[in-house]
Amino acid sequence: MELRPGYKRTEVGVIPEGWAVTTLGKVAQFRTGPFGSALHKSDYTADGIPVINPMHIIDGDLSPSAEMSVTEEAARKLTDFRLKAGEVVLGRRGDMGRCALVQRKHEGWLCGTGSMIVRPGSAIEPGFLSRILSSPSVVASIEQTSVGSTMINLNQGTLRSLLVQLPPVSEQRAIATALSDVDALLTQLDRLIAKKRDIKQAAMQQLLTGKTRLPGFGGEWQGVGLREIATFRTGPFGSALHKSDYTFDGVPVINPMHIIDGKLVPTAAMSVTESAAQGLSEFRLRENDLVIGRRGEMGRCAVVKRESDGWLCGTGSMIVRTIGSVDPSYLQRVLASPSVVSAIEESSVGSTMINLNQEVLGSLTVQLPAFEEQTAIATLLSDLDAELSALKARRAKTRTLKQGMMQALLTGRTRLP
Repeated sequence: MELRPGYKRTEVGVIPEGWAVTTLGKVAQFRTGPFGSALHKSDYTADGIPVINPMHIIDGDLSPSAEMSVTEEAARKLTDFRLKAGEVVLGRRGDMGRCALVQRKHEGWLCGTGSMIVRPGSAIEPGFLSRILSSPSVVASIEQTSVGSTMINLNQGTLRSLLVQLPPVSEQRAIATALSDVDALLTQLDRLIAKKRDIKQAAMQQLLTGKTRLPGFGGEWQGVGLREIATFRTGPFGSALHKSDYTFDGVPVINPMHIIDGKLVPTAAMSVTESAAQGLSEFRLRENDLVIGRRGEMGRCAVVKRESDGWLCGTGSMIVRTIGSVDPSYLQRVLASPSVVSAIEESSVGSTMINLNQEVLGSLTVQLPAFEEQTAIATLLSDLDAELSALKARRAKTRTLKQGMMQALLTGRTRLP
């Protein structure tokens, strides 16, 4: 392939002519975290000086845990391992690529046994260094050369010999700033998502209990037993389906794992032939049915939409079919609410895995407003769900954009003004 003007071929690929290639050992120093024997049981305390191991390096930031911290006295004995602003802390065990720039707020924290401190020299910008060390190409290179049969273990020798591309420092700084701006946007979206989720939870708590009424609605709510307003059908025994009945991309079988955030999310591998599904017609889902997970984590519940009509209720699920003036979408919200989930968990059977049966479900009492109010509540909560989904989609798109930016900027394929 012909080179673009202003680019050259190197050991790390095609990069701009003004960039250099060097080993990391020439532009940075390293210090592996202390041996485990350097810290004793008596050194640990709650909410002390955080100890940073790979598990605490998340999405380019340091997230300490209160129980993994030591006394100030213990930390003073390990001065060489205390973090300073502008350093990079890197996980050296397990998943490679866990890497974070040490900020001023992290100063004095302790590098753990499973981590390593990378101290950049004047030729490499700290923010750029952290991006390079977490980039897919560098992670792949580390994984190929690191030791460990069951768990990758990164050592200083591997890092010293690592080849990296090096733009001028001013360009390194610009690249790091551009990527940090995207990180800031992701953080802002995370806060918006958390806030919207809290609003939704509060709305559910208020609206589903009648503590808050929507404008235009009044009148008393009725407490009714669930068996008075719905019928139940437990999914077929596992023996009803044979190995030969399964096929790829056939009629979906819905087990609890396929009920996610109030929606049915089938997998192509968990499906059966049409003839097998016809033989189990009483377990086929109908539009506006509810399907609820009856094993494991309670609260998994979804309304069957038109596109899911005819799918098959799996062994681990149960069909709830409403009777009379009950809005299925409202009932789904009730069955997934914390208070009902708690009641189910207290009443269900199973020593290691909760198992919901028809008797437990039918004995539940739910609060039921008039049908019109049920629909209004369900609609408002669905609108909140849509807003939350839009924020999550925006975050996912921004994260994908960031990955593309990293690849383009760190290789010089895209240059900043």
